[in-house]
Amino acid sequence: MLRNLVLDHRIQKYVRDVSLREDDIARELRAATVRLSFEHGMLTPPEEAQLLGFLVRLTGATTVVEVGTFTGYGTLAMARAVPAHGRVITCDVNAQWPEIGRPFWERAGVADRIQVEIRPAVETLDALLADGAAGTVDFAFIDCNKESYSDYFERCLELLRPGGLLVLDNVLWSGKVARPDISDEETDSLRALNAALCDDDRVDLSMLPVFDGVTLAYKRANYSRAAA
Repeated sequence: MLRNLVLDHRIQKYVRDVSLREDDIARELRAATVRLSFEHGMLTPPEEAQLLGFLVRLTGATTVVEVGTFTGYGTLAMARAVPAHGRVITCDVNAQWPEIGRPFWERAGVADRIQVEIRPAVETLDALLADGAAGTVDFAFIDCNKESYSDYFERCLELLRPGGLLVLDNVLWSGKVARPDISDEETDSLRALNAALCDDDRVDLSMLPVFDGVTLAYKRANYSRAAA
């Protein structure tokens, strides 16, 4: 029997009570982010940050690329999940936001695993590719300006090793992608990318209707640049 569960506040509280493992450092970083007025809406939900850390561990990732740092709450979860010699390369255009997270990264003992790049993410990704990093990244997470998701996806896919995992956030965009009466640059870009990924034989795919929509794209072992 098919049942669609609507996650109201009561169920969300239950999920957090029985599954969320958020320590004081992460909780205090989340609280510091929430105090940023309207901008806190860009904060990765704690359950999703925990999922990111889980996936990083599950894939055995040592090199992670994150497109969109904000205050580094999700960054913290992923940095804790990589081994001591691992690194998280995280991209943002606003130097002030990652600096909010840095004291918490330091308290958690993972600041040395985090490499912050302050410039347009496309420039960072292109620089990595130019330096020969194609096929060396284990895990990538994209949560940034939606109109550029396709650009980020293509570059991150090239950086990923075969068998690497790419996670895209906000792919449902508050349900706007399913409403043909809504058309704006961000919604249209996400809608086009979602449709393209469905037919992309370079990856195995799962779109999860959780949070604001999360797509998991697994880079197939037989991927080759010539086939892209």
